Amino acid sequence: MKAGSDALPSWTVEIDMPSGASISSAWDTTMTRSGNHYTFKNPSWSGGLAAGASATFGFIGAPGGSTPLNCTLNGAPCTGGPTSSPSASPSTSPSASPSASPSVSPSASPSASPSASPSASPTPPPPGGRKVLGYFADWGVYARQYFVKNIVSSGSAAKLTHINYAFGNVTNGQCAIGDSYADYDMAYTAANSVDGKADTWDNPNALRGAFNQLRKLKAMYPHIKVLYSFGGWSWSGGFGQAAANPTAFANSCYNLLKDPRWADVFDGIDIDWEYPNACGLSCDSSGAAAFRNLMAALRAKFGPSYLVTAAITADGTNGGKIDAADYGGAAQYLDWYNVMTYDYFGAFAAQGPTAPHSPLTSYSGIPTAGFYSDAAVQKLKSKGVPASKLLLGIGFYGRGWTGVTQAAPGGSATGAAPGTYEAGIEDYKVLKNSCPATGTVAGTAYAKCGSNWWSYDTPATIGGKMTYAKNQGLGGAFFWEFSGDTANGELITAMSNGLK
Repeated sequence: MKAGSDALPSWTVEIDMPSGASISSAWDTTMTRSGNHYTFKNPSWSGGLAAGASATFGFIGAPGGSTPLNCTLNGAPCTGGPTSSPSASPSTSPSASPSASPSVSPSASPSASPSASPSASPTPPPPGGRKVLGYFADWGVYARQYFVKNIVSSGSAAKLTHINYAFGNVTNGQCAIGDSYADYDMAYTAANSVDGKADTWDNPNALRGAFNQLRKLKAMYPHIKVLYSFGGWSWSGGFGQAAANPTAFANSCYNLLKDPRWADVFDGIDIDWEYPNACGLSCDSSGAAAFRNLMAALRAKFGPSYLVTAAITADGTNGGKIDAADYGGAAQYLDWYNVMTYDYFGAFAAQGPTAPHSPLTSYSGIPTAGFYSDAAVQKLKSKGVPASKLLLGIGFYGRGWTGVTQAAPGGSATGAAPGTYEAGIEDYKVLKNSCPATGTVAGTAYAKCGSNWWSYDTPATIGGKMTYAKNQGLGGAFFWEFSGDTANGELITAMSNGLK
């Protein structure tokens, strides 16, 4: 829909579906239903339409070929005419674009203007074919109270292409469930469920937990693919044993992901080994070929149609972590790498110097040469990794110090700045208000408030990083993790818009 010369403070589209047809879900709108009559309103996070502006929303209907009837916008026929803003000239047509899944496509093409929106495509194309991937942390359902539902209520679901569910464990050389309660046992109330329906105990074999919520999310947004991520900082110590028998490891992962209780939930596996043949929380000495061999075994087991990806180091130094493993040789087996271009600097060096934890480029005074995003990207390219298999990492949080007197980077500190859950780390959604950015350096932002100094990405700096990703021909970008964003998903929006 498009506003005319005057703004539309709000919009309401109403349609009737023929007998036997229905709409199961919608995005970028608030949908209500009364019998076969459906009402779509602008979502609270988007507001109305400025003069000359347009908006789209989508829905999934069944059966295919059903044409919506009696379409109105703010009470006027969708073919155009006066609304609550007399000079606005709406031209809405819920036209569906049948996809590879025609059974869920309403294929609705009323006789109203063919240029009209909303578009009811069950699989919205990703921005420019690039990936927008986010990590969902299973522990977020506890203290943070962040549920899969929040991906929908923030308006983010339609802007994503992939979700990495973190983390599964790696123990005894095998893939293992990380948190069985959060993953598939926790009973959801109607209030925190994706579809507003509570879990019941009528069927003791019914899937619950985040796995079931992801299943519901995929039913609403079929374009989203979900990968199960294994390892992470805390659980990477098990990969050394896994690498000793890659085939056994791959078999265990396959059996876990293909468990009939949740086999339909996952479209791929992500390996977050920190770090092969190098040191993270613990040190690995399995050799430079171990990572490549593990990826080869996973691809052989899961086959060509299943996504196999890896989150990898972004250490661009000479002789550093990228050089320690055969990332170039492993790339042939992987769909893409999530390059963790963040956490370069932080209050783990308690005295400083203060430095942005996610610099895109180098800058005068950077504490470690090669600790910036572009260095990692260029090093991986030089090893033969195609640019299209590299995703740029964005942190939805900041890292900070306290006891700082200097506003610019490079100052000394006395320790980690206080954080909500962990000293030295804070969510963007908190920092944007508690310590707003006061400057930028190397393509990212920093802030000094009192004696605290923080670095983090903002929508503006994310926009610059997405331009870089496009200019470099990268496959897209990813972020850690959902709960750091605002309630209206402004960082995800910046990523999605920036990759278009």
